[in-house]
Amino acid sequence: MQLERILANVREKSPLVHCITNYVTVNDVANILLACGASPVMADEEEDAQDIVAIADGLVINIGTLNRRTINSMGQAGKRANELKRPVVLDPVGAGASNLRTKTTFQLLEEIRFAVIRGNISEIKTIAQGAGSTRGVDADLKDAITEKNLERIVPWVKELSNRLGAIIAITGAIDVVADPQVAYVIRNGHPLMSRITGTGCMLTALIGAFVAANPDETLRATATAVAAMGLCGELAYQMTVRHGTGTGSFRTYLIDTMSQLDGKTLRGGVRVETR
Repeated sequence: MQLERILANVREKSPLVHCITNYVTVNDVANILLACGASPVMADEEEDAQDIVAIADGLVINIGTLNRRTINSMGQAGKRANELKRPVVLDPVGAGASNLRTKTTFQLLEEIRFAVIRGNISEIKTIAQGAGSTRGVDADLKDAITEKNLERIVPWVKELSNRLGAIIAITGAIDVVADPQVAYVIRNGHPLMSRITGTGCMLTALIGAFVAANPDETLRATATAVAAMGLCGELAYQMTVRHGTGTGSFRTYLIDTMSQLDGKTLRGGVRVETR
């Protein structure tokens, strides 16, 4: 996948990523973008959003703390990004958990052309089926991707990518990133990543940076971002054990390892299969 070059492009180009994201994790999202070599700008005011997206290299829309004001900002920024041919990434946090979240997700899908849609399996199933159920913002355990259902999931993700015209990234214990022809199955990550807030939000922003820096390789850039985040989770866990610390330190180590990640470590640590 030429992982090293894709990471190097992020470091060298330092893309400015406009994030309309949720206020629970906004600080961690900004810091993971800085750690990977990108530059964040957080602007969710309707009057501000179109101007900010015009100076950015990519846009990330995250509906984690949805409200009426930001729905308008998301729509206007997304349409402006499409006009300017900037990649737009959607994180449909909690789609299926409430009528407002599900309705807004489909409204955004109708109004905006997304380059990448990243979510957990329950959120992506909601998009595919028009309705669904989640455990708040977490995936329903009965939906989990496992080695047993992987054969069935991969063609389903490819079909959804074809239907929506976007790269689909489903993340969990096993990650699947696909366009209509190719799927990458990624087995990096650590369970401790689910014990802190924001790893999904951070990953979606990371995808925004990797895609913005590699505009002709959206699929591989997305897969590289997913693999890099998972690998940093593994390395952060090792540091947590080594220092005898807990989840608060783990979050810091996660950002630390992203800031120090180099091409050689990335190439040697990722576990990616092409299907």
